[in-house]
Amino acid sequence: MTIISADYLLVCDEVFTVLEKCAVCFEEEIKEVASLEVLISKYPDAKVIECEPYSVLMPGLINPHVHLEFSANKTTLQYGEFIAWLNSVIEHRDALSQKCDEACMDKVLDEMLQSGTTTIGAISSFGVDLNSCVKTPMNVVYFNEVLGSNPAAVDALYGDFLGRLEESRRCEDTNFTAAISIHSPYSTHPILAKKALEISKARDMVVSTHFMESQAERDWIDSGDGLFKSFFENFLPNAKPVNKGISYLELFKEQKVLFTHATKATDTELELMNSLGSITHCPVSNRLLGNGKLDINKVENLTLGTDGLSSNNSLNMWNEMRSAVMMHVEEEPNVLAKRLMLAATSNGAKALDKNSGMIKEGYDADMIVLSLPECVENLDAIALFLVLHTIESKKIFIKGKELK
Repeated sequence: MTIISADYLLVCDEVFTVLEKCAVCFEEEIKEVASLEVLISKYPDAKVIECEPYSVLMPGLINPHVHLEFSANKTTLQYGEFIAWLNSVIEHRDALSQKCDEACMDKVLDEMLQSGTTTIGAISSFGVDLNSCVKTPMNVVYFNEVLGSNPAAVDALYGDFLGRLEESRRCEDTNFTAAISIHSPYSTHPILAKKALEISKARDMVVSTHFMESQAERDWIDSGDGLFKSFFENFLPNAKPVNKGISYLELFKEQKVLFTHATKATDTELELMNSLGSITHCPVSNRLLGNGKLDINKVENLTLGTDGLSSNNSLNMWNEMRSAVMMHVEEEPNVLAKRLMLAATSNGAKALDKNSGMIKEGYDADMIVLSLPECVENLDAIALFLVLHTIESKKIFIKGKELK
């Protein structure tokens, strides 16, 4: 049993409750939130941790959409426009894959952990990140990705996907959960998507998918034209779109689903996504690939992700939140910062079906301690101050265990 106290405690509930001079008693789960004096009197044998002045105790950050397999990229890939970037990925895929060995991915995961991320949704295309994701002390929802639009290749692609899925399921424990990702409507044949979704539904798995990330995708899905037309002709002559926007979304009914990007989604599509699950905003990736920005005011269940280092320079969620504050200039910064903090904690936990994301009795004791530079006079602004000043955490707890 452990008791930890801090000057400020962020519950990360819907109303963004901030408590002063408060403490938490916990084991693997949070037992009680009260004053330090009350908790010491009730649990006299507990270990007591009193944090330094101006410390903040809050739930660990949750990044529901991150790709690890191209983490070696720094200056190799081309930014500015989606298809140009995609062509550069294809051109340099083998070289980047060779550079991104297990040690590279271990390092990236450690850096994410140090920044305060305690749970990730790892999107895995090839399975080479499996060992790193199993080893990390972070909670991992491991999304085995399926893609391929050529109907002649469906059986082979499905067999490869099944092999990766079953290998990840054998690794499941309290911190690692196997899941399924359907890549996108432009890249995944509906037969392949339906077969994978039958598994996720039967096994009550979480599902992730990219949706309407670029104007090229929008043009291709709507009319079979645009920049994707010439792209697909390089691989599959006379290719045609295999999905439409709404019919693709309807495949995910009765699923626990995370949609990612949606920068080019219509209002009708956004309404349907809101009814089906959550939408993950990846502001830096959207900016670097020339995809515009998500209209977050049309999103009900907002989460925040970094995407991968193939389209970002950092997997630090604080950097992502800072970028979002600066990107959404039409939003009042204090209000936006609170919304982003909830997107990165409680909303992310709900989307990944995790019992975390809030400092509340009965929730997993996944918590971080941060340090502010000075006393906060206006508690309504504490979220913005944290977003502006935080780079890494001072203490990290996952299921009650402090990580050194």
